[in-house]
Amino acid sequence: MVAPAAAGTLEGRTVTFTVMTWDDPAQPYLQARGRTVTVGDGVEFGLEPEGFLSGLDVVPVTVEIAPQRIELSYPRGGGRFYEAQFNGYVLRFETECALFRAVRIDPEFTTMQIQDEDIFTEAGALYINTSGREYGPEVRLGLDIDVGDCPIS
Repeated sequence: MVAPAAAGTLEGRTVTFTVMTWDDPAQPYLQARGRTVTVGDGVEFGLEPEGFLSGLDVVPVTVEIAPQRIELSYPRGGGRFYEAQFNGYVLRFETECALFRAVRIDPEFTTMQIQDEDIFTEAGALYINTSGREYGPEVRLGLDIDVGDCPIS
């Protein structure tokens, strides 16, 4: 059954969050266990290391999704993300239409050294490439989302 979503919101949508690293997306070096939730109040994801695979592991990250915003922070540790063509996050929302009309980095909130070209979308998926970027308790990323009026499936 398909119900119309409230115009322009991520609230109530089902999303799967995955950490991936690749030079060729068909052969990732790392693809962490995806976690699926329904967007609501509070933190949606709090990832912890999963154990090394091909010498790589998940960096602890907290992800909070609001109706038109996504925030990432790094509660513990610090360092630099492994460098690859893509090393970061994929948030895949269950929808058949182009969910993201625009994604903008919030410069007032964001302390991560990230560029617009590091954020891209594909239908209901949002990709955040953190390759080579520093992380730690003082690092955060805020994304303002212009959400399309897609049905919730």
